[in-house]
Amino acid sequence: MPRFAANLSFLFADRALPDRIDAARAAGFDAVEMLFPYEHAPETLAEWLKAADLELVLFNMRPGDWAAGERGLASFPHRSEEFRASVEEALRYAQRLGTRRLHALAGLAQPDDARAASAYRDALAFACDRAGPMGVDVLIEPINGRDMPGYHLASFERAAEIIAALGRPNLKLQFDVYHRQILRGDVIRGLEELMPLIGHVQVASVPGRNEPGTGELDDFAVFAALDRLGYAGFVGCEYRPLGRTEDGLGWMDRAAPLSRT
Repeated sequence: MPRFAANLSFLFADRALPDRIDAARAAGFDAVEMLFPYEHAPETLAEWLKAADLELVLFNMRPGDWAAGERGLASFPHRSEEFRASVEEALRYAQRLGTRRLHALAGLAQPDDARAASAYRDALAFACDRAGPMGVDVLIEPINGRDMPGYHLASFERAAEIIAALGRPNLKLQFDVYHRQILRGDVIRGLEELMPLIGHVQVASVPGRNEPGTGELDDFAVFAALDRLGYAGFVGCEYRPLGRTEDGLGWMDRAAPLSRT
């Protein structure tokens, strides 16, 4: 069975972060992920995670002003210094928290904007070169335009091209099953083709972005495929619960036997 990580920005969202961490452990998760950890000092987060015996496996670099609608800095040439500062900050958190995967949000810029594309590649090269000696992977994630209109990286093919062109061994693909199904479909074929590039997987049902098993895709066949392909990483549960998080976790019991077939 894949190893599941609770995304604390989506699950158990009716309570404060320390209580979310405790709830994730009580629900049977061994790991967690989140969008942004920066509201809390890394030392405080480390204490909460250690007390719950949970690993923080992924978080994002700062996106700019999220509340104002910004969704990343990497594709803006005039904000390169701000992006580089966000890399250094994220690495400080990662070192203290033992996190080995950081997602670099691209930002809202047209995919065919040549200056944005060049800035994006330069930013990723910098992030990888800074993170590599620390044993940290930098992840890029294609995101669908329905959830994030205008996002610069909206193609799995382009993500693979960027990874190949930059040639950094710690630049990896964040394969979100939900975004893949909306952008391209052919999820299992995509996993088969892209597995050598994948550093992290996330899941949510389509189209509602709810619990696995509640949408159009056979999420349990996807879990079985991950096992068959030898994926040894975590599957981040980045979905919006239909009700109370604990009441919707029955899919995890169903995933256990199916993922071993």
